Amino acid sequence: MKSVKSVISILFILFYINGLCQDIIPNTPLKNLEKELVYTNKLFDQDKFYIVSFWATWCIPCINELDAIVDIYDDLEKDNIKVIAISTDDSRTKKRVRPMINGKSWDFKILLDENHELKRALNIAGIPHTIIVRNNKIIYRRVGYSPGEEIELFKFIKEYE
Repeated sequence: MKSVKSVISILFILFYINGLCQDIIPNTPLKNLEKELVYTNKLFDQDKFYIVSFWATWCIPCINELDAIVDIYDDLEKDNIKVIAISTDDSRTKKRVRPMINGKSWDFKILLDENHELKRALNIAGIPHTIIVRNNKIIYRRVGYSPGEEIELFKFIKEYE
């Protein structure tokens, strides 16, 4: 009887935690590098896949992931898969974003979530946090990065289609 209660408790906790994760991208203001507002409801086209990486300049795994995505970026573009890198640098570190990007060959869209509105709305705690979005719905989430996981993103999208 005790083990049944334990299992039920664990299942309840898992369902509760899963319910905390937002599945739909909320309409949230971000900024582009020119400091213009970009709303998320205008960001994602229907029927396209988007790889969205939440990152920061001080996060080495984040930088490694985005550098690795560059290596497969041409293949992603050929398959009409868009990449968006959303910086979560705050007021102390946001001045490092542009110099870092200038030193990289990141051709994908870079946006700023300076006040962490989107990060909070999606219940993102750790970075790098990578999501795949289609039809404004999150279909995949991953926290952290290990070399080769960028290929797994591409494979997930191909299998999802």
